[in-house]
Order: sequence, then C-alpha cells, then structure tokens
Amino acid sequence: MPSVAFYTLGCKLNFSESSTMAKQLAEKGFERKEFQDSADLYVINTCSVTDHADRKCKKVVAEALRYNPDAYIVVVGCYAQLKPQEIAEIPGVDLVLGAAEKFQLLDHLHSLSKEEKARTYNQPIKETREFVPGFSEGDRTRSFLKVQDGCDYFCTFCTIPLARGRSRSADIAETVKRVEEAAQTGAKEVVLTGVNLGDFGVGHGQTFYELVQELDKIGGIERFRISSIEPNLLSDEIIRFVAQSQKFVPHFHIPLQSGNDEILKRMRRKYLRDVYASRVALIKDLMPQACIGVDIIVGFPGETDEHFQDTFDFVHDLDVSYFHVFPYSERPNTTARKMAGRVPLGVRQDRVTQLRSLSEKKRRQFAESQLGKTLNVLFETEDRKGIMQGFTENYVKVQATYDPLLVNTVVPVQLERLDAETNASGLILN
Repeated sequence: MPSVAFYTLGCKLNFSESSTMAKQLAEKGFERKEFQDSADLYVINTCSVTDHADRKCKKVVAEALRYNPDAYIVVVGCYAQLKPQEIAEIPGVDLVLGAAEKFQLLDHLHSLSKEEKARTYNQPIKETREFVPGFSEGDRTRSFLKVQDGCDYFCTFCTIPLARGRSRSADIAETVKRVEEAAQTGAKEVVLTGVNLGDFGVGHGQTFYELVQELDKIGGIERFRISSIEPNLLSDEIIRFVAQSQKFVPHFHIPLQSGNDEILKRMRRKYLRDVYASRVALIKDLMPQACIGVDIIVGFPGETDEHFQDTFDFVHDLDVSYFHVFPYSERPNTTARKMAGRVPLGVRQDRVTQLRSLSEKKRRQFAESQLGKTLNVLFETEDRKGIMQGFTENYVKVQATYDPLLVNTVVPVQLERLDAETNASGLILN
C-alpha cells in the first residue's frame, strides 16, 4: 500500500484543503502517515501570505527527503500558484500543482518521475471557478470547515486574489451536508473558514447570515466558531443572531489592518475605522464577555509616525482582546509595491513590537476579567506531560490535569487563576 504524508503551512483553510486531498488519496488506497514516518509521497501545502515562503518550502522539502530520500515530493497551495517555476527549481521537488490542479492530484501522479525536472500544472487563476468544499479531520475536538474560497476585493497589499481567484462557495444545502459529515467524525466544534468568509453565497443568491441561521439548527455539533470576517460584512443581524444563539460562540476575529482612515483608503479596504468601532461596540453591548481579535498591518507605504500613532491610540481604546500584528511585506504584482513612502524595515519592526506588547496586555486584561466566572471548556485530546488544554466559548485557554474522561467533552469550569502565559485554570464542575 503506498503511503502519503502532508505538511501544511499557513491558514486554517489550508488545513481543511489538506484533509480533502488526503481523503481523495485514501479512497485510492493510500495510507496516511505522519510526516516523520518515511512516506512514499509527501504533499506540501504552501502559503504566500507569510514572509519567506520560498525558504520555508525549501526547508520542508529537505526535511521530507531526509526521512525518505526516494520519496516523491508534490508542492501545492498559494505559493505554488504564484511561483510554480521557482518551486520547480527546488532540488527534490517532482510536481507543482496550482489552485485548481491540487484537487486533481490523483490525475497527475502518473507524471511523477525522478529522472526529469519537476512538472508544473497551474492554469491562469482567472480560469479557476470551481469551489471544492472540505473540512479538516484528525482532531476529533475541532474541525475547520471550508465554506468559501477566493476574494473579489483586491486590497492593494494582498496576493490572495492572484493565488486563489474570485470569490466562490457552495450553496447552503451543500454546506449543511458537509457539517453533518464533520459531526459524524466526532468533532464537537466547527470553525467556519474562508478567504473572505462573509462573502459566502455569492453566485447563489444567498448570504452568510442565512447560512449561520441554518447551521444553528444542526444536531451533533455543540459549537460553531466564525473565523476571520471582514468588518463591512459582519452585519448587525449576524451579531444579533450570534448573541442569542446557543451554538455560535461569542468570539470574533475582525481584520482592521489600520486604525487610520487615510491608510485604510490607500490599502483599498471597504470600510473606515468608524465602521469598525461600531461593530466592536455592538458586540460588546450584546455580549459583554465576547472575545474580539484584530489583524493589523504596520509599515504600509506612506504610513507616517502620526498614522501609526493614530492606529495605536485607536486600538488602545477599543474594547478588544488581542491582536495579530504583521509588518507590511512587499508582494510582487500588488499595487502597494509601487507606492511611494517606503517605511524602513527597522521602523516596521519597532511598530510591530509596540503593538504586540499592547496585545499581550489586552489579552491578559481580558483573561483576568473572566476569573471568577464559570465558562464551558471543550477539552482537547493531547496529553502534554500530564496536562490537557481546551478553550472556553470566548476563547480563553484553560489547562487542567490530564483526564481521559474529559477528552472531547464540554464541561463547566470556574476560572480561578492565570499563569505567566495567560493560561487559565480552575475548578471543574462536571
């Protein structure tokens, strides 16, 4: 029986897609192995959003060949769509598949050969129209469900539309079927993922709000969590629905990118900061215990010290719980790369440091505000030297002494203390 191992870089969406490819191969007789267990075939699912995609890809390829020098190496994902020839030059790579072709992996395996240069297959991204649904497996506790792909926004800093194509999704009926399949795997929580999640339903005359309403009715899943969603698409009706739902948890991750309106316009975002502030205000009014995460990019071309201070002051005063902070990175074929006002790398990193320090304070303040409360924790499977962990509905990480009876169960825990890394612990009340 041939064997395959996957290595996935990047976002939750990539993990969902790796599971889809793994299932396709399993149906044809492939045994799935852990990466370090000498597989016959290695599939590396890449990302283009984070820095140094080329370096990371080379490192993973070399590691795979260390485990099995005779293995076939296939590289897929966003980096593979954007830079197929660059990847083909990496020693050891046999096959490079673009955005559409990665789901046709089985059809391309016959072309694998160690005697020839790596073959590349990636049609122009504008021709990629098919939506391939899927969900991650392997972690019984949580499943990442892909409900949308692609993006029509073309923000000036972003390569995602070039790597994944236009916005597309399944319809509600198909998505409900996928959730029911995920429930059969034993997953207690489903995380809804997509490139531009709130754009679900485009082409079907349906909306993300309508999807949320239907998913709330499904049995077998105890929690739904909405991953990153654009503030202009996080409507008041979605917020109000989550506030009264028994299944959708009070946790939102809402990209901001900048707290300065001039920079937001240069980024070609679809909102100004007042819209963002209004979303946060409504969430906190209806769900005071809600956790709100924020994405921020610093050092965008033209961002002055005054612009950055504007962002810092804005998020300092917002009632949010944590930030993901990224230094702006020049991307080929993006509008921002041609803009004047390049910010020195050292300045970018200094701004990252300032905001990450503020984020740590925000995260701890939020966690401290939950002490004394009884919250529901979904405990995970992993035994970390006698310790297990899980997350509350509002995304506080909780640790407890490992107990196999608690694995993949939702139990009430009265939070009593925090450690130095803001992990909570307390009295389990089941």
